[in-house]
Amino acid sequence: MVQLASWSVLLAPLSLAWVGMTPSGQANAAPDQMARRTLLAASMALAVALCATAIVALHGPLVSVTLGVSGVGIGVYVDALSATMLVLVSFIGLIVLYYSRNYLDGDPNHGRFLKFIALTLAAVLAAVISGNLVQLIAALIATSIGLNKLLLFCGERPAAQLAAKKKFIASRIADLCLIGAATLLLSTFGTLEFSALLAQAKIVRAYDANVTTAAVLIVMAALLKSAQLPTHGWLIEVMETPTPVSALLHAGVINAGGFIVLRLADLVALSHGALHLLAVVGGATALFGSVVMLTQTSVKVSLAYSTVAQMGFMMVECGLGAFPAAILHIVAHSLYKAHAFLSSGSIIDLARASWTPSPGGQPHPERFGLALVATIAVAFVVSPLFGASFSEKPGALALAMILMMGLAHMVANAIDERPSGYVIGKTISLAALAAVAFFTLHEAAERLMASSLPAPMSIHGFVGYLIFASVILSFCAVTVFQNVIAWHAKEPVWQAAYVHLSQGLYLNTIANRLVLRFWRRRPPAVQPN
Repeated sequence: MVQLASWSVLLAPLSLAWVGMTPSGQANAAPDQMARRTLLAASMALAVALCATAIVALHGPLVSVTLGVSGVGIGVYVDALSATMLVLVSFIGLIVLYYSRNYLDGDPNHGRFLKFIALTLAAVLAAVISGNLVQLIAALIATSIGLNKLLLFCGERPAAQLAAKKKFIASRIADLCLIGAATLLLSTFGTLEFSALLAQAKIVRAYDANVTTAAVLIVMAALLKSAQLPTHGWLIEVMETPTPVSALLHAGVINAGGFIVLRLADLVALSHGALHLLAVVGGATALFGSVVMLTQTSVKVSLAYSTVAQMGFMMVECGLGAFPAAILHIVAHSLYKAHAFLSSGSIIDLARASWTPSPGGQPHPERFGLALVATIAVAFVVSPLFGASFSEKPGALALAMILMMGLAHMVANAIDERPSGYVIGKTISLAALAAVAFFTLHEAAERLMASSLPAPMSIHGFVGYLIFASVILSFCAVTVFQNVIAWHAKEPVWQAAYVHLSQGLYLNTIANRLVLRFWRRRPPAVQPN
């Protein structure tokens, strides 16, 4: 019965793959019919995901036998982590396809567009439920191929071609890293089946050179898949594709790097070097994306830099050993970013309707200090109510402090915008509610993922403490910068900094020149009708 339930989970990706195999000509000839078929397949995938989640909650992980050799072949492994991602990807896929049914209405390639969204979703779902590492790598390669077709949907656009090339290069290097890691793990453990591999990783005590090297390769692959510095540029340029592709990419596909780390977290946790690499690169990317995002005038480009920063945050969480917080971050970011992109067309109207002039003129830097004191007080009051002892949970502590900085910005705006007791009191109450929600959700994520992810880890060594302190101080500096930049906006130094930051410190420009030097642009191929 368990084996039957395990294999039935394959219906989720297979239903979408079956629809996606429709010939492009046939799909374009009847786009309305293609839209109905993709929606039906996505609905079936979501139903399968919900049923699988219920079974996992009641009876534990769904683990099938592997049709292959040495744990390499076709199998299914669905635990709490996989079930969460399965429901998340299925739900977002259904929403994106529902949005897409009329988005390109009248375009001669509307049916073909739906076809490749279905195929890409099928590949992502196949990756989520993979039973072994080789199967996961194959599914990720299929995801990359499907996404490449979507990135080149408007293949005549030079920026789309450039983005696809940079994404291709980063993905292939990541695939090579995963293949190298799989080779080392197979030679060490004799299997690549997740159920056996992770079980053996939990009992490993000595630090094996092969395992340490494999962990570093896994982390490098995850960083490349998540568009971390300095390979973030392609994610900014996907604005050349239709909006549903941006929503699917930023809310689903980009999470592949985070899923790789979380799926293999028991192995990654065996290497302090791998964890430090995650924290350093992720922290630098989060800082870079956060600051550059503040200078963007395009709604979608600002959202893209937000995704770069959020993926960096997620890597920092993993690097600090807060794996349950990372999966919570993936869910929250995916839901937010899907909504943000799909509603980006109306965001300007919403901003105009809600904008009111500030009665106090330029904001005063002093208000931030007052707001920071207020939010820290809220944190000290709220955290004991949940038994939040962060002495052994540095990742959770870092997240809580960064959250307080964000809440301080909200309270500071309330103090400056409407300096009345009612407004300030209401804002502080909302800040307290946000803090309660954070602690509650974090505790729930720890409990739900206890059997799938390692417990939160403590800091190891001087380097670990240095990274932890750097993360806190860096984001404190960014928060202060965000609050004082308007006060000094007319000064030449700040104007020059604004120009350079708005261009992303020219990192993407350098990457574009390197790619075009070694991979010259070719005329786009004629797309089949």
